[in-house]
Amino acid sequence: MSDLLRQEVTATAEKIVVKVGTRVLTDAQGKLDLQRMNALANQLVAIADSGRQVVLVSSGAVGAGMNRLSMETRPTDVATLQAIAAVGQTDLMQTYQKLFQEQGRLAAQVLLTANELDDRVSYLNVRNTLLELLELQVIPVVNENDTVSVDELQTTFGDNDQLAGLVTNLLGAQLLIILSDVDGLFTGNPEDDTSELVPTVTSLDETIAGYVQESSGGLGTGGMGSKLQAVRMVTSAGENAVIANGRESEVLTRILAGESLGTLFVAEGKTLSPWKRWLRFSAQTQGTIVLDKGACAAIQQEGSSLLAIGIIGHQGHFNKGDVIQLCNEAGEELARGLTNYNSDELEQIRGHRSEEFQQILGQCPYEEVIHRDNLALV
Repeated sequence: MSDLLRQEVTATAEKIVVKVGTRVLTDAQGKLDLQRMNALANQLVAIADSGRQVVLVSSGAVGAGMNRLSMETRPTDVATLQAIAAVGQTDLMQTYQKLFQEQGRLAAQVLLTANELDDRVSYLNVRNTLLELLELQVIPVVNENDTVSVDELQTTFGDNDQLAGLVTNLLGAQLLIILSDVDGLFTGNPEDDTSELVPTVTSLDETIAGYVQESSGGLGTGGMGSKLQAVRMVTSAGENAVIANGRESEVLTRILAGESLGTLFVAEGKTLSPWKRWLRFSAQTQGTIVLDKGACAAIQQEGSSLLAIGIIGHQGHFNKGDVIQLCNEAGEELARGLTNYNSDELEQIRGHRSEEFQQILGQCPYEEVIHRDNLALV
């Protein structure tokens, strides 16, 4: 069964990011499921052969490493997990390379950490590398660099959902497909017979959040909370996403044919520029600026620049050019932006008009603390 909305979303997606979880890639014994991985590789190659560009974000390094080292219980200390990931990543990529080569394609390993996507120069280098690989008709296989990324190994649901969202925005891909061991978003715990699959979501509002909270563990079975965070990254940037069961036969082929598999999350609002996607999702904030009600309204409703007169206070030490979090008096984040002034200068000019900067600082290089072109709403 298909519908017109799904057909339109999938037909117009020229660049696609596919994220596959560990539970999809491994069997009941924790070994890499070669049959399923082969089916996945066949579908990815078919997508590429159709003229579309596809990037794979793959988990599974720790699971593969545990199997190679004959470990039945997942260790809890970071050093051991990092060592296991190093062993498993080799197996994972060897398997992908073999499967893709059998279909006449090459795979390329791309290991990333949050630091690489935080730094603007590194971010652009990663983007250019991925785009060049796609032009060379190579299928990039992206994974969190587990051996150095501590947060990835300490997070219950993993950061690869978030990584997939970041990669989707980095590339400006029109569609993110997250393959998990659940059929999509349910109105409650997927194991509860009273829960129903939600076929389409047009807004990630409180109702949707409630569905996840009603699932076991508070964040949902199969890490649905993490997946929805990744989906929000994508839909709020103006792109679409699907969460579906990676164990379904020909799941990617059927999704891209417009079949009603999983849950479709429809883009919300206008498409964000690449610059504002980096500001909003990838750059790490170095401090916080607190705004009065007038400044909050000007930024949110009018799309204005941030002026010093609307600033109540700030937190943290930051430099000119750092990315700063903008909050209201209640501490709610409203936006992120690139500051024209450091924290010491800001302390002096906050609450003042720009024509007073010359007298206060001895200069007035910028009228705005953050120009609207360098500001992204959240």
